[in-house]
Amino acid sequence: MKAVSTIESRAIPFGRKNVDTDVIIAAEWLKTITREGLGKGAFADIRAEEGNVFDDPAYAGAEILIAGDNFGCGSSREHAAWALLDMGITAVIAPSFSDIFASNAFKNGILTVALPQEQVDRLLKIALTDPLAIDLDSQTVTTRFQDRFHFEIDPFRKQCLTQGLDEVGLTLERDGVISTYEKRQQAQMPWLAKGMAANT
Repeated sequence: MKAVSTIESRAIPFGRKNVDTDVIIAAEWLKTITREGLGKGAFADIRAEEGNVFDDPAYAGAEILIAGDNFGCGSSREHAAWALLDMGITAVIAPSFSDIFASNAFKNGILTVALPQEQVDRLLKIALTDPLAIDLDSQTVTTRFQDRFHFEIDPFRKQCLTQGLDEVGLTLERDGVISTYEKRQQAQMPWLAKGMAANT
């Protein structure tokens, strides 16, 4: 997982409320066996609308998405986070998120930033013309107009994101401890090791 520290980018000023995971990535895209290419199907129904922000060249390469309240509601599909990543999105700013979406986003290295609606409205306006900066260390979103908005994040999630550690990475960090435990268990209960070997 790619580490997240500072993100400076144009932001897609989406802003819609109650965007569920079916809107982020439709069911027909769930048949794929790989995460790659899901960005093409992200927000497909909205991209069918004339003049939509996702196909506006002004936001090409944007790493930040600004959304409305209750972003990522609906089903628990992890494909929604995969699709955003494949689009190049590494942070989503909204007044609130579905708990399951926020968890899936975190596990895939996407920073979710919850800010009050008035601050989100301010960022939506600025995003029309100027980039934003998110600093995970100081937990702030800033603009060139001296806006500085503080956000909260769980300390464990912050540590994982800044170090680029997903669940596999966290386990590998404990490799030495796990190996020591396994050797001790084999010495104390050798019959377990024989039983495990017989079953493989």
